Amino acid sequence: MSDLIVRSVADGVMTVRINRPEKKNALTVAMYDGLSQAIAAAEGDDAVRVLLLTGTDGVFSAGNDIMDFLQWPPFDESSPVVQFLMNLTQARKPIVAAVQGPAVGIGTTMLLHCDLVYAGAGTRFQLPFVNLGLVPEAGSSVILPAGFGYQRAAELLMLGEPFDAQTAQAAGFVTAIYPDDEVSAVAAAVAGQLAAKPPQAVRLTKALLKRATAPAVSEAIQVESGHFAALLQSPEAEEAFTAFMERRKPDFSRFV
Repeated sequence: MSDLIVRSVADGVMTVRINRPEKKNALTVAMYDGLSQAIAAAEGDDAVRVLLLTGTDGVFSAGNDIMDFLQWPPFDESSPVVQFLMNLTQARKPIVAAVQGPAVGIGTTMLLHCDLVYAGAGTRFQLPFVNLGLVPEAGSSVILPAGFGYQRAAELLMLGEPFDAQTAQAAGFVTAIYPDDEVSAVAAAVAGQLAAKPPQAVRLTKALLKRATAPAVSEAIQVESGHFAALLQSPEAEEAFTAFMERRKPDFSRFV
């Protein structure tokens, strides 16, 4: 797994890179496990003060690897996907993200739980859950309306169309936008700046910032996960995934 989820530590920053560029950094169950292990390692290492999450040049993550996802669907809390979300949302130390290229599905929703997100100007986000016969995950059904307002969140979650970095910044989950070839260096510099600050004060500030919303987000993740698992076995999802594999447009006209 070290070649697909690569981590290194320097000057108080653990850099975690999603490293599967030939598949647009699509995530497998094993990669989720690697991400969870990285977060746990950062949390347990006093030498690490900040976690920096990034992809490869030109791509953050295309979301789930569909074949792997269908083989190992997240039906309960033991799933590596759910474990990753729990580790991510419960992390005490700050998480900085550098994003460029596609950020699809969980490639977008994981960013909602990062503390600072720097996006390349060419980044394209997408939340295609409904298009796959599924529901939003990672607490996005609560977080996005709070940032966008209900109607804009409904547009993004119900239509599932791509949106740009400027739209994400307007929603509040992108901190700043930089040229694609500069965003990684900017995020690394900010991570280094955070690592130089008083660590206990930084961790407590993060906890205080999340104090009011954490219970609602945690509940949303649980409710979303239940619906998500149920819909994975639905005829609608079967049609959506079959159409995806057959490279055709799905037909939902027979469903009520």
